[in-house]
Amino acid sequence: MSDATEFRSGEAVHYDTRSTGRWIFSHLKRYLWLPILAIAFSIANNFGYSAVQVLIGRGFDVLTRPDWVTRDLLLVAGSIVLAALVQGLTGVGRNSSFEFLAQRIERDARAELFESLLGKSQTFHSQAKAGDLMARATNDVHFLNLMFSPGLSLIIDSVFSTLVPLAMVAFINPRLLLVPSLFIVGLIITVRVYNRTLNPVTDEQREAFGELNAGLADALEGIETVKSNLGEVREGAAFARRAGRLRDLYIKVARIEGRFWPLLVFAVAWGLGFLHAAWLWHSGVISAGQAVSYMMLYNAFRFTTFISLFAFNLFQMGQSSGKRVLETIITATRLDENRLGRGGRVEGRIEFRDVFFAFNEGDKPVLKNISFTIEPGQTVAVVGRTGSGKTTLAKLVPRVFDASSGQVLVDGVDVRQWNLESLRSQTAMVEQDVFLFGKSIAFNIAFGHSKAGPDLIEAAAREAQAHDFIMGFDQGYQTPVGERGATLSGGQKQRIAIARAFITDPRILILDDSTSAVDSKTEDEIQRAMKRAGQGRTTFLITHRLAQIRRADRILLLEAGRLAASGSHDELMDSSADYRRLFEKV
Repeated sequence: MSDATEFRSGEAVHYDTRSTGRWIFSHLKRYLWLPILAIAFSIANNFGYSAVQVLIGRGFDVLTRPDWVTRDLLLVAGSIVLAALVQGLTGVGRNSSFEFLAQRIERDARAELFESLLGKSQTFHSQAKAGDLMARATNDVHFLNLMFSPGLSLIIDSVFSTLVPLAMVAFINPRLLLVPSLFIVGLIITVRVYNRTLNPVTDEQREAFGELNAGLADALEGIETVKSNLGEVREGAAFARRAGRLRDLYIKVARIEGRFWPLLVFAVAWGLGFLHAAWLWHSGVISAGQAVSYMMLYNAFRFTTFISLFAFNLFQMGQSSGKRVLETIITATRLDENRLGRGGRVEGRIEFRDVFFAFNEGDKPVLKNISFTIEPGQTVAVVGRTGSGKTTLAKLVPRVFDASSGQVLVDGVDVRQWNLESLRSQTAMVEQDVFLFGKSIAFNIAFGHSKAGPDLIEAAAREAQAHDFIMGFDQGYQTPVGERGATLSGGQKQRIAIARAFITDPRILILDDSTSAVDSKTEDEIQRAMKRAGQGRTTFLITHRLAQIRRADRILLLEAGRLAASGSHDELMDSSADYRRLFEKV
């Protein structure tokens, strides 16, 4: 596994990610005292249970004696009450210990996964299905909880509900161990076969659930597109197909459970155990009360047999879910936060040296042999046809992506040598497809500036020509914007995004068609604000707007991922036929 990550919290805990089992155990080790305590409670609990069964047999012997007295019976009854009390109290302790352990492991695993997702590259997130990631972060992590409580709790309890009664049987008479020993061998063999059959099906179940969740998320997120293209029937059929596959896998699990051979093994062994005890009693080896105690102790094996059906299913589901969670965590990313890298103030000089970029190794390059230099404070317009690589080029500066080869330098230092937090905190990017959190307008504006107060938020909004429309809402800056800004128009969302960029006072400003959804009057106002805000800052403009292109100090023309021409507007109009054709179309 690569340790590279774009983000790592100061409180991160290192877990063993070499395998699913090691990873789960490394989470368990953090709270090792809890399972140790739970095991101690489980042993005491089963001793309490077994003692009750033995004492009932003794009571039977007392009652069958012709000379029994009330005092003897009361002594046995009192001992049964005491043993039952021990059983009840230790049962609470056992269950509580496992529940605390399960909740803490779920919390830690979810935090580890979320931190891992925050540290993944944009390439990873562009290719991953959001719905499947959500399923892993919620449902799969929760199955880790269920794996420990009640899964592991029941497995451990079933082990001791076998071993402790077995010890009690040996205490009554070692000859009674014959049938229980044969039963345990048969149980181990049949449970292993059961688990081997069940494991691949539970893996498929978790994958099918992830696909179902991913498809549902896509359909709901794109519900407007679905409805406008009359896609309800098609999406409904696709969902039904994925749901049907998940249903079939659950039925497959049910069929495996229906052929659960340990239950048959127990039934046969129980009958043989009764015959063996009856024969020993008839031979005078054991008393009738001891035979009764033996059969009641043997009944504890019923719990072991029956609960293993449920417990091992939960345990297998937890392992399958843990495998999916760990798979996401260890997915390598090429970007690293470089905590020890260069920090300090960015002046804004940007240089590309023979830069190539492809989203994945072996893919066709999106950018090819790009070289240019931008001086601090310059405004550069990046123009070209759709798909020519304009946005990708700009995203190499704040290391949203890393160059596949060549170098991108800021102030003469390769961006990979910069401290990522320092570099990104001084770079702001406003994209055409604006993302807003489903919280208040103030929260969205201040998102990149954790210490921003109301005055700074309002100042940024005024600069972005957003203050007037914000104050038109009843709740002003505290107005919720809905999911992804659903309650706002495209122009309003863009102005809030621009305010969010202004509030961080960036040294490098990247504006990717950021005024495409506003009217001409508002655009003119925003452009004046941007001109003021851009003074002393290096600014990338990715745009088709003539006014913005003309006021740029330099223009980069991209064609199919290559830098076709570079210069001022007048220079390119004279020297570049491609630029003239593009300009005529614009």
